[in-house]
Amino acid sequence: MSLPKGFLIGAATAAHQVEGNNIHSDYWAQEHMEHTSFTEPSGLACDHYNRYEEDIRMMARAGLNAYRFSIEWARIEPEEGQFDEKETEHYRRVIACCRENGIEPIVTLMHFTSPVWLIRKGGWESESTIESFRRYAAYIAEKLGDGIRTICTINEANMGLQLATIARRFQLMAQQAREQAQKAEGTVQVGMNFQKMMENMKYAAMENAAFFGTPQPQVFVSSRTADGDRLVMRAHQAAKEAIKAVRPDIRVGITLSLHDLQALEGGEGFEEKAWDEEFRHYLPYIEQDDFLGVQNYTRTQYGPEGQLPCPKGAELTQMDYEFYPEALEHVIRRVHEDFRGDLMVTENGVATSDDARRVEFIRRALDGVEKCLADGIPVKGYCYWSLMDNFEWQKGFSMTFGLMAVDRNTMERKAKDSLFFLGSYAVGEQ
Repeated sequence: MSLPKGFLIGAATAAHQVEGNNIHSDYWAQEHMEHTSFTEPSGLACDHYNRYEEDIRMMARAGLNAYRFSIEWARIEPEEGQFDEKETEHYRRVIACCRENGIEPIVTLMHFTSPVWLIRKGGWESESTIESFRRYAAYIAEKLGDGIRTICTINEANMGLQLATIARRFQLMAQQAREQAQKAEGTVQVGMNFQKMMENMKYAAMENAAFFGTPQPQVFVSSRTADGDRLVMRAHQAAKEAIKAVRPDIRVGITLSLHDLQALEGGEGFEEKAWDEEFRHYLPYIEQDDFLGVQNYTRTQYGPEGQLPCPKGAELTQMDYEFYPEALEHVIRRVHEDFRGDLMVTENGVATSDDARRVEFIRRALDGVEKCLADGIPVKGYCYWSLMDNFEWQKGFSMTFGLMAVDRNTMERKAKDSLFFLGSYAVGEQ
């Protein structure tokens, strides 16, 4: 192991996936609709809202020195312009708990879920969202900024374009072979249930219209237009500006969902176009950021006809991703070609019931990080996804990414060997 002193080794979560009872959010509303695309509601999730101290202590005992978590906007601002001081104080305690246990808090302001009121105003295709997000970011910087050194404004800001692409592909596949359509889900790095979405489309539209005021609410994880894509990046820039105005010392960046795109002979054009869409066209919006959060889980290959399925005989994860931890090194190197600032791996992980495979995934992924560091690429940290088995969005609790198991009945935590293996990489003080 050759990680430098102070390199951040941690784990990541998202508020909605682990806290429980996120009742003011758009996802909570969608989960409880009659014709929902979610296989089950989030409910109590992992009860991390009440058990965060236990979870943070477990991380510290295992040797981890960083924790990336999100502050839930829908808790902080449940009604437009009305901030909840009680919830603000909760996150102040989470940050303090991290500090007390030698854990560096890496805060994400928006990890997919939004307040219901924001979606009713047009959500992530509405110009007003930029100012709403700016106001929220300024509030967090003012109220909690003294305990934070690193903020990710928006998680996987490019997810909307990825979903638009996969939705088009899914519709085509469904027409060609309905029974094979679910395979498309393995090409997007988020838990989606496209088959059920297609079946429920008509009825879900009616329910959405009744609750959100539109049959197609623009939640963050919606197929995004080009205008909406630009709006998300402008919201990021507005939030960064607001944070810096209050706390110029806080390092601010964004995270992107990035595949290791590989071109086989004849597939170069498809691969270049995909990389432009997934990464390069965002450069004007992020080139002045303090860092970029890199999030990667697998690779995607292209041939003369376009995107290829996973190689025959490849090991697949529970998410139908190819088990390919080498993808992380490839992505870091490629991002560094154009983005010359600091990089942080804000998510990288594997959904598997075999923890020995998780250990192997982490080992090979961090081998790649070490090689990047040896070549002078400024990677500042690695956060495994996820700290615990949790609510994988539309797929419910069936996907096990975690370094810790959570008993669905008792909420008892049990550390896996992979937690201690990851912690063994942490070196020295920050």
